[in-house]
Amino acid sequence: MTATQRPTMTYSKMRGLLTFFSALLKGKKVGFRDFLHKLASSQQLCQILDTKWILRPHSQHGATKQKEEGSVSALTPDTSQMKPSDFDYLKIIGRGSFGKVLLARHRKEERYYAVKVLQKQIIIQKKEKNVMVERSVLLKGLQHPFLVGLHFSFQTPHALYFVLDFVNGGELFYHIQREGTFSEPRAAFYAAEVTLALGYLHSLNIVYRDLKPENILLDSEGHVMLTDFGLCKEGVAVGGTMRTFCGTPEYLAPEVLLGHTYTPAVDWWGLGTVLFEMLCGLPPFYSPSKAQMLENILYAPLHMHCELSEASKSLLEGLLERNVSKRLGKTCDVVELQEHSFFAYMNWDDLLARKVKPPFVPSVTGPCDVSYIDPEFTLQPVPPSVVDQQWTSALSQAFPGFSYMNPEDHMAAKMS
Repeated sequence: MTATQRPTMTYSKMRGLLTFFSALLKGKKVGFRDFLHKLASSQQLCQILDTKWILRPHSQHGATKQKEEGSVSALTPDTSQMKPSDFDYLKIIGRGSFGKVLLARHRKEERYYAVKVLQKQIIIQKKEKNVMVERSVLLKGLQHPFLVGLHFSFQTPHALYFVLDFVNGGELFYHIQREGTFSEPRAAFYAAEVTLALGYLHSLNIVYRDLKPENILLDSEGHVMLTDFGLCKEGVAVGGTMRTFCGTPEYLAPEVLLGHTYTPAVDWWGLGTVLFEMLCGLPPFYSPSKAQMLENILYAPLHMHCELSEASKSLLEGLLERNVSKRLGKTCDVVELQEHSFFAYMNWDDLLARKVKPPFVPSVTGPCDVSYIDPEFTLQPVPPSVVDQQWTSALSQAFPGFSYMNPEDHMAAKMS
């Protein structure tokens, strides 16, 4: 199949598009047909982006989220009612607090997905709300080249299922552990793609809050894919604040540790810690003693124990600035990073369009290759409980409105 070249999506166009949608929908409850009419007839939108590209099926968007052949696809209308038995569960590829992540193949369409299966009982016992936050963030229309996408979500009496893009180039953590450190150009490439992903989230007033190498995946072409939106906070504009204590110790910003209110700039601190680890092999304030490490984050000077260019030192110092008012990205967000000398050679529009060649391409043989995933997971047997025989379409009182189908699939079903 020949991929269609999409129009160049600049960051300014992306922001303009978001502004247009907000203005169009604000205070109005219009039908979908009326919305499409306004969308297609708007001269303002035509100046921002080709409307034919917006309305084109997702499978034709080409470079935006091009995966290995057969890995992702919109399913046909007769599969709109999803259930666990629609999939063959092949391997365990991850594990979290509330369940497992599995590589699965849709039986009819033979497409491969990562299916996150979460146990309702554990979620309810811990009074955990992050699951619904993750679903909500995924439903913001995150059609971004460096963000893992949601295809379906559904539930059984005992479990919640997220059906996501399967990305099999390995966690950034895996590659750092294997290689020790990255060259500056390679680290800059990954940092730049993560910067665009975070900037996009911030433009939607979403703060990520859990940036770490384990949550940054590489796809089969070597591009970054940010995953796991469970700790995201919605409704926080640049300059807005929040207070919830959350994150992973090695990557926590000092203002979070101190229990202060904090801003979206916590994500730029997180980027600084990840960039430091890529260049030097360990997080910037790491200690085997967790108590000592947390004290280091608050008070220890930033020691760069590896040979770095002046540009990389300057960027790290700007991102790992404890005084939030002076931190790089605090005022103008992503624009401040894009203008830094560390990224002087970067063509940001080409990067967003996935036209910049990745410095490393994973050697995967196909969409079901799990060679870059930790054998600690893949060698475990798949539990039979993931195919819940008590499937029902009735919604749980604890998780109303959880079930979801990609709008493009829903529209295809309506038109058939």
